[in-house]
Amino acid sequence: MEPAWTGVRIDARQLTVLAHPLRARLLGLLRVDGAATATRLADRLGTNTGATSYHLRQLAEVGLVVEEDRPGSGRQRWWRAAQDRHSIIAGDFAGDPDAQASLDWINDFYAAEQARWAARWRAEEKDWPAEWRAAVTRNDYLLNLTPEQVRALNEEVDALMNRYRAMPADDGAEKVLVYYENFPWVGEPS
Repeated sequence: MEPAWTGVRIDARQLTVLAHPLRARLLGLLRVDGAATATRLADRLGTNTGATSYHLRQLAEVGLVVEEDRPGSGRQRWWRAAQDRHSIIAGDFAGDPDAQASLDWINDFYAAEQARWAARWRAEEKDWPAEWRAAVTRNDYLLNLTPEQVRALNEEVDALMNRYRAMPADDGAEKVLVYYENFPWVGEPS
């Protein structure tokens, strides 16, 4: 049975290109903030425009970003994320040592970024309105599931997320990070 996935499924070539700190951050910024020039992205990330342009072209070569036509923008090149999300299925890279090394790097990078975002929220949480503090939550569940049930769970969560993504933004709406991951519990280290 084919694994459940959300968004665009990353292939080995895309994964290898994405496994770079600046490229991963560039793609993230384009997804969160929308289209931007290399100059604007370089300013946001504290890097130089030449390096930023190079890495944007690398992402474009594998279809993760695309150039956006902006009338009247002159020589400025505008870039946007080709998709607003992607899925990485670890099993897709079995037997490919380069892709596996890239997957290991991406997993560590994403975990560190998510920890950084959560820490930033915790630092600023007290400054947010009470209705926001009462709405956000952190959950964990330990379930006894088969691989087929995990795939079904992923499909249901994906359908739920798509339903919320399709809703128009109301006044007072904010971007909300929903982080979702599942894997077999391997226990505590000895």
